[in-house]
Amino acid sequence: MAAPGSTRPGTERRPGPGRRSPGSTTTQAAPTGRTGAARLLLGRDAVMIYLLLVVVFYACIVVPRFASPVTVGFLLLDVIPTLLIALPMTLVIISGEIDLSVASIAGLTSALMGVLWQAGTPIALVLVICVLAGLVAGAFNGVLIAYLGLPSLAVTIGTLALFRGLALVVIGDNAVANFPPGLTAFFTSKLGGTGIPTVMVGVVVLIVAFAVVLHFTPFGRGLFALGYSKEAATFVGIDVAQSKFLLYLATGTVSALAGIYWTLRYSSARSDNASGLELAVIAAVLLGGVSIFGGKGSIPGVLAGVLLIGTINYALKLDRVSEVVLIIVTGSLLILSVVAPTIPTALRRARHARRVRSAPLS
Repeated sequence: MAAPGSTRPGTERRPGPGRRSPGSTTTQAAPTGRTGAARLLLGRDAVMIYLLLVVVFYACIVVPRFASPVTVGFLLLDVIPTLLIALPMTLVIISGEIDLSVASIAGLTSALMGVLWQAGTPIALVLVICVLAGLVAGAFNGVLIAYLGLPSLAVTIGTLALFRGLALVVIGDNAVANFPPGLTAFFTSKLGGTGIPTVMVGVVVLIVAFAVVLHFTPFGRGLFALGYSKEAATFVGIDVAQSKFLLYLATGTVSALAGIYWTLRYSSARSDNASGLELAVIAAVLLGGVSIFGGKGSIPGVLAGVLLIGTINYALKLDRVSEVVLIIVTGSLLILSVVAPTIPTALRRARHARRVRSAPLS
């Protein structure tokens, strides 16, 4: 007969969920993640927006002539190429890939645009051919990466040089600058007295389109899954190869649009147009909260990152800082955007390791 308070063998009482067995020192952790308004107001996107507002406020106070509609206009005109290419680049990096050839595609488009216009091709046909050229360049990257399985870093480093070399072959050292005055005037015109460029209307449409695709469609949600694990994405029914191919089509096409904008804004088609733009794009995307390892990021955060880098660079230009310093600033922000997200993780791991070492052995 069992003694009072005891149990028969094989019928021991086990602590239920949330209970602790006698003598146990383990407790069930309560959820610590932010939810609701806290996530909205304290998330990475919000922090980037706060930082952007602080930088703008500081520049308005310290930098002469910064607080004016003219500044708004020229600042936005400067960031439009970066902003355009950052949209598809966000989706590419979230999927765990990268595209370093975007600036070279823009340069090739600019060179092609100059040669076709100089040869007497109607401007409407020139624009269509240039967009198609960007589409073909993106498809070339997409086939190599998505269907042949080559690493995107190696492929796009190669096509970066290939497309820039093709631009030099197409136009040489020449520059074409006699584009239709009405068209070039449109690309630098403003909406009334606001200082906001007219072309920002089209840019906003693209921003909304990419935001909807990324955040509100199955395709966009599949990109996050793809960035976390290609095997898991395949298991849940995502066509990995097709998704990657479509992303590179998007980067090629939008890079062509950036090349067209660059050419008409400065009224000059050259083989070296948009050189180095890929550095600013990647820095803005990573600074905006997109993980270089994939699986994490958002369009609002990237917009804040683009505007933050653009504001800093434009404020330094107004303060007559040299171009070399601007390149150093962009490179420093790129390093910061890669290193900063790893610091909290490293600190958490260090604290956990310290607790494990100091825990008494039972």
